[in-house]
Amino acid sequence: MYGIMKYDGLGTEVNMKEAMECMIAISSSEARLASHLIPAARYNLGRAYYQGFGEFQSDKEAEKWFLLAADDGNPKASIKAQTVLGMFYSRQDSDYKDLKKAFFWHSEACGNGSLESQGALGVMYMLGLGLKRDIDAAYICLKEASNRGNVYAMGNLVTLYYKSKLFTKACSLGYKVSQLNEEDVPVLAIETDCLPLYIIKGIAMACFIYARCLASGLSLKPNKYLAKEFYSKSYKFDPDICAVLQHAVQQGVI
Repeated sequence: MYGIMKYDGLGTEVNMKEAMECMIAISSSEARLASHLIPAARYNLGRAYYQGFGEFQSDKEAEKWFLLAADDGNPKASIKAQTVLGMFYSRQDSDYKDLKKAFFWHSEACGNGSLESQGALGVMYMLGLGLKRDIDAAYICLKEASNRGNVYAMGNLVTLYYKSKLFTKACSLGYKVSQLNEEDVPVLAIETDCLPLYIIKGIAMACFIYARCLASGLSLKPNKYLAKEFYSKSYKFDPDICAVLQHAVQQGVI
């Protein structure tokens, strides 16, 4: 679509003004031939307002366009918009934070095939975010999303295995994910259609838990030197995730 090409600079120069005009025209079009383009145009208008590209930043306008693009969970609408709404309503320190809405939209997107939302649902079930905590449901979502290649789900599944004292499984999956490097992130983002930010968080989690297994000799020979390397790798990928997990260790949670 020409508007998206202008917005993202795909094969042409970036022109935000022209991109916005084009997408607004498509989003309000009544032409039957344009009907399949409308959800994508509305999603990208939401993205423009959310990021402040081509227009002023406005969460209110972003929400409006994302909701139009998501079309009440219609599988023929923008599934990306449905997933983004799940994230939009999950943001900390936001006036729009509403975990029940976040759960609803991730559920709709997951039902329509979103791999990112499937992993997010697993985390919500695991932590009891917006609903009652359900470890069985968390395991199902995280396992299925992991099998489909969601690295963030893998990192959380490693953590769930560890907390459940399934150390062999935690070590096995933790090792697998911990072998990923920075150059793998953009490739995986394209292959799985998952955000690089969450792929990075998944790798950081897996590295930390694998290091914990190495340091404690859980299901494998203790190796404090190697453990230190993976603790460092976890910190390199995401210092905040590393700090949260370190605090959990200090509190005896893991």
